[in-house]
Amino acid sequence: MFKLLANDGIDPIGKAILEKAGFVVDTQTVPQEQLAAALQNYDALTVRSATKVRKELIDACPNLKLIGRGGVGMDNIDVDYARSKGIAVVNTPAASSLSVAELVFAHLFTGVRFLQDANRAMPSTGATQFNDLKKAYAKGIELRGKTIGIIGFGRIGKETAKIALGLGMDVLAYDFSPIPETLPLVFSGSIEVNLPVKSVTLETLIAESDFISLHVPFSDKPILGATEFAHMKNGAALVNCSRGGTVDETALLAALDSGKLAFAGLDVFDNEPTPRQDLLSHPKISLSPHIGASTNEAQERIGTELAQLIIDHFNQ
Repeated sequence: MFKLLANDGIDPIGKAILEKAGFVVDTQTVPQEQLAAALQNYDALTVRSATKVRKELIDACPNLKLIGRGGVGMDNIDVDYARSKGIAVVNTPAASSLSVAELVFAHLFTGVRFLQDANRAMPSTGATQFNDLKKAYAKGIELRGKTIGIIGFGRIGKETAKIALGLGMDVLAYDFSPIPETLPLVFSGSIEVNLPVKSVTLETLIAESDFISLHVPFSDKPILGATEFAHMKNGAALVNCSRGGTVDETALLAALDSGKLAFAGLDVFDNEPTPRQDLLSHPKISLSPHIGASTNEAQERIGTELAQLIIDHFNQ
């Protein structure tokens, strides 16, 4: 009988699938500093974003046979090192794609209609300055006919593009991997239409997009900084639902304050779980606390897929 610690939780359906297959599944959260001791009693560990699985922890747990990540990126796991020690490392890259893509557009719709600021102002001054607020937020824009640039055209980037195409937007895409010329959109369950996507250089995407959405893993330095912001259209906007560290936050604030950028939508931050206060209080930033994959549907898909990957590994 194998024992698994789901340290950042797992959907009840995934837990039930594992238990039906004979696994013992514990879902209590063990603090990071206590993990090495706790994991002596487990064969497998699953995490999301909070728990870090670094070399030191891997070395301290020679009994571990599998590490599972419920989600896409695995930058909180030393993947190559774990595999060099014979530990399987698996994740669920497809399960949350639609949920993240929809959050991108939640931020876009919020930004183009000033909802991030209106939702702060209305409770305090809506009853006394209603007409002033109505005038202040009267210059919204529509997404239809605008151009969205998508940096990183993997599963999430493609789902973001599909929503954009369905809204009547033009899509520019940049990735190191080949980009398809069209994407299929399915309407009413059976009507399929292929719509065009244009592959461009990063420089072209930055210069020609009205909105930019990031879908890339963490890198050693920001992908978008002061130089890139300077080359964007005046009044462009940015949404980051990928990883903290991919955007230079100081340069972003400067671009917002100068009016170069109209707004930003942020689901991820450099210093999670303690983002800088000037980001959190900025009137031009729509905010969410790293919830891209946090829908009931996505968590169910993640739990189910992760459970099956774990069962398949231990049944080999």
